[in-house]
Amino acid sequence: MNSLHTHKRAINANSKSPHVKFRSIDVGDCVWTKGFWADKFKQAEGIMVPNMGAILKGDVGHAYNNFKVAAGLQSGEAKGMLWHDGDFYKWMEASIYVYGINKDAKILLEMDEIIDVIRKAMCEDGYMHTHNQILDKPRWETVCDHELYNGGHLITGGVIHHRITGQTNWLDLAIKHADYLYAVFKPREEQLARFGFNPSQIMALVELYRETNNKKYLELADIFVTMRGSVSMELHDSVPYWFTGDQCQMKTPLRQETEAVGHAVTGMYLYSGAADVYAETGETELLDALKRIWSSATERKMYVTGALGQCHHGAYDDQNMIHEGFIDDYLMPNSTAYNETCANISNAMFNWRLLGITGEAKHADVIELVLHNSAMVGISTEGDKYFYANPLRMNFGQREYSDHCDCTESPDREAYIECFCCPPNLVRTIAQVSAWAYSLTDVGLAVNLFGSNALNTKLLDGSTLRLSQQTDFPWDGKVALKIEECKSALFDIQIRIPSWAKGATLSVNGETIPVVEAGQYTKIERQWQAGDNITLNMPMDIQFVEGHPRIEEIRNQVAVKRGPLVYCIETPDIPESSSILDMYIGSDSALTAHYRDDFLGGMTTISADLLVRKDSTSEMYNQVKKPQWDAIRTEFVPYYAWSNRGTAEMTVFLPIVWK
Repeated sequence: MNSLHTHKRAINANSKSPHVKFRSIDVGDCVWTKGFWADKFKQAEGIMVPNMGAILKGDVGHAYNNFKVAAGLQSGEAKGMLWHDGDFYKWMEASIYVYGINKDAKILLEMDEIIDVIRKAMCEDGYMHTHNQILDKPRWETVCDHELYNGGHLITGGVIHHRITGQTNWLDLAIKHADYLYAVFKPREEQLARFGFNPSQIMALVELYRETNNKKYLELADIFVTMRGSVSMELHDSVPYWFTGDQCQMKTPLRQETEAVGHAVTGMYLYSGAADVYAETGETELLDALKRIWSSATERKMYVTGALGQCHHGAYDDQNMIHEGFIDDYLMPNSTAYNETCANISNAMFNWRLLGITGEAKHADVIELVLHNSAMVGISTEGDKYFYANPLRMNFGQREYSDHCDCTESPDREAYIECFCCPPNLVRTIAQVSAWAYSLTDVGLAVNLFGSNALNTKLLDGSTLRLSQQTDFPWDGKVALKIEECKSALFDIQIRIPSWAKGATLSVNGETIPVVEAGQYTKIERQWQAGDNITLNMPMDIQFVEGHPRIEEIRNQVAVKRGPLVYCIETPDIPESSSILDMYIGSDSALTAHYRDDFLGGMTTISADLLVRKDSTSEMYNQVKKPQWDAIRTEFVPYYAWSNRGTAEMTVFLPIVWK
C-alpha cells in the first residue's frame, strides 16, 4: 500500500492546531511498564480485543457478516443493530492501537483482509451503511438510522490506521466517504439538517482535515455543528416523536446552549466535535458555549464516579422526552441511574479535548475520575463481560430491568449485549489511554495521568525527551519520574496535582518544590539532565464524600473515596440475611486500606465498621422508633470491581449515623 508518511502520529493530531495549549504525544511514545494500566493493556491485547473480534466476526455479533453480505461475498440478511457498522469500526480501531504498541504483523494482515471487504461493500459514490444497503432502504430517510454515527467511526478508524501504519487502504475509504458526505450535506438542506443524531462524524472530519490538510473537511465539520438546532424537529416522517425536543440536542443552536441536554452520548460526541472545531478555528462563541455546557454537565449533572446520563427514560416537560440522558440539575437517582458506559467514556473524550484547549487540570481530573471508575466498571476483571448501564446502587427489590436493546440494564455483566456500542468503545479507550498520560506544551511537557510507564517522545522543538515513571498508583500516591535523556537547554515539566490530593508534596533530586494548590499543574522550569528525579507524594487518605444538598436521594448519605477511586459495598461482604438497604455507616467508623494481591487480580480494599439495621420494615411508611443495630466489620471494594463474584446487591452511598 502507498503511504503518505510512515512515521507515527498522534491519536488526536493537534500538533498544528492553532488554538490549543496541550498537544498530543504520538501513539507508542508512552508504553505502560507495570501496574494498573500495564495490566489493563495486556488484558486488552490478549483477551479483550481477540475475544471481541471473535464475537463481531462470528454469527453472534453479526457485524462482519453484514459487510460480507453488502459486498456480495455471501448471502444473508441484515442482522444486529443499525449502528453495528460503527461498533465494528471501533473494534478495528482498538486493534490498531494495540498494533501501535506491540507491532504484531498479524494484526495488520487481519485488518487488511477486513478493509478489503469494507472496500467491496462501499457504494461507488462513497455511501456506506450495511443495513440500509442490504435492505435497499432509501438513504437519509430516518434520523435514528445512525448513518452519520457509522460514517464517523469509519472515517476515524481510517485516520488512526494511517497514522499508526502509514498505509492508505483504510484512509482511502475514509476520504471517499467524507467526500460523499460533503456533497450531500454542504447544501444544508432543511430535511438533512435534522440528521445529527450521535454525531461521531464531526470529530472524524476534523481529524481527517488534520491528516490531509484538506479544509473542506473542517468546513463540513463546522456545518454539522451549525446545523445543530437550526431547524425544527417537529413531527416529520424522518423524526420519531421522542426526537422532537432536546433528545438529540436539536432544540437550541449549539452556540446558544447553556446546559448539557438530551441523550448523554450524542451530546458528548457533539461537544467533543465542536471542541475539535474550535481548536482549528478559535471561534470564541463556540468555546464559550462549551464552557457553559461543561459546567452544567460536570457541576450539576455528573455522578461522583464521573458518570453521565441520569435516566433511561425521562423528561423536562411535555415537549422534551429524554432517552438515556440528562435531566434536571441535581436530579440524580442511584438505583435507576443509567450512566451508559459510552456516556462516561465520552465524558473523558470531551474533557481530553478541553484539556488540550485550556491546559486546565480540572479536565484531567475528570478524565482520571472516569477512567478509574465509571468507564472501567463497564468490563469485568476477566476482560470478557460488559455492563451497558452503571447505577450506583443495585438491590434485588428494585424495578424489573428493561429489555430494551437486550441486557442494557442487566444486574450482571453480559458476554454479549445486543446493543454492542459500549464494549468496543471501552476497549479502544483502554488500548489508547497511554497516549493521554502526557501532553506536549510550547515549552516542555505536562504529566496528566499516573501509571508506571516509559516515555520516548520529541518536544515541539524536535528535541528528544526520554523519561520513566514508577508508581503503584492508584493504590499508592507516590510517583517517581526519572529523566533518561533530554536537551541541555531550559524547558519545563508540569505535574498535575489532582484536586483530591490536598497536601501533596513535590521534590526534584530531594529538593522540595513549592506546590500550587490541588487541582492545578505545578510547573518546574530548569535545565534538566539525565538522572534527574522528580518525586510526587499524594496523600491517599480515606474520605467520606457527600453530595450537594439538592441531590435529595443522597441527603445524609456518604460515599467512600480514596485517591481517584470511589468505593462501594456489595452483598458478598455482608451477612447473608441482610440487604444492602440495611447498611449504615457510623461517622466514627474505623476505615483501613490494605492491598490484596489475591483479590480480583490485585487491588486495595477498605475495611470498615458498618451498622446493620435489624428492624427494617417492608411497609411503605413506618412509625419512627429508635433503630436496633448490629455491628459488622466488612470490606469496601473499588466501584469498578463490583459484580465480579456473582449476582450481587451493591451501593456506593450509605446513610451515615453521626456520632
